[in-house]
Amino acid sequence: MAMVDVRDVRKVYDGGFEALKGASLQIEEGEILALLGPNGAGKTTLISAICGITVPSSGSISVGGHDVVTDYRAARNLIGLVPQEINLEPFEKVHNTVRFSRGLFGKRHDAELQERLLRQLSLWGKRDAQVKELSGGMKRRVLIAKALAHEPRVLFLDEPTAGVDVELRRDMWNIVAELKAQGVTIILTTHYIEEAEAIADRIAVINKGQVLLVEDKASLMTRMGRKELRIDLYEPIAEIPGTLADHDLTLSQDGQALTYAYDTQADRTGIGRLMAALSEAGLAVRDVSTAQNSLEDIFVKLVAEQASGQEDAA
Repeated sequence: MAMVDVRDVRKVYDGGFEALKGASLQIEEGEILALLGPNGAGKTTLISAICGITVPSSGSISVGGHDVVTDYRAARNLIGLVPQEINLEPFEKVHNTVRFSRGLFGKRHDAELQERLLRQLSLWGKRDAQVKELSGGMKRRVLIAKALAHEPRVLFLDEPTAGVDVELRRDMWNIVAELKAQGVTIILTTHYIEEAEAIADRIAVINKGQVLLVEDKASLMTRMGRKELRIDLYEPIAEIPGTLADHDLTLSQDGQALTYAYDTQADRTGIGRLMAALSEAGLAVRDVSTAQNSLEDIFVKLVAEQASGQEDAA
């Protein structure tokens, strides 16, 4: 059974706006899932529905086998949430803020756990400071400590590194790695696609309220990834010779290099035929290098394909 199980969830707000359109998503225990999508895609609405902050219009959601509507308390007890917005009591001290969050879940104060969290997040030296005295980055650290205070089994990080310093980002990913090792399920939304590419096990792409795909990161990049072959020439050329027209080449602005895109999954890449054609055209090759499409390239392609498909349907 999936740790988080979202089945055909719709969310329609007053006025008729449909934020989620039959979204389905199954997240396994102990995995890191990166939920990617442009602004307004439905990421935060989906997270809010799973966390019980907003009630779905239809469909079902369970966390750890507990329905988030009919068994809300048990489901919510398993979840830690680091929201985008910093909403903290400004006059409260840091250590009391974290302690209070644990108490909200009916758990006794654990001084050892709290100290460990504050030290991990470089907050121990600020434990007696009022929240209003902290920088934006430090306040973000307090949000993370609050989310972890009751030892959740599912952690949501909603744009956690937006606008934060490099040090906090590094600390956060160290904690994420430790939590994953402990079997905690982590769902991350981010605009920094390179972060998702670096730490996620699986990738989910959501746009316009629909989950476009959920797939293992490595297999997704293998299946949809394209490579580019860059061919540096000894002598620049003004245009691509007509004899090379069938090879779908792009000429650099300085005329010094050709770029050839090919599918890594194709039976034949066409590289051999291309190199022979270059020789026949009298072009001397100085160097050859390849580059793999990034996750960002794949993400942009998926969103564009969805938009194109909807326009065709209209």
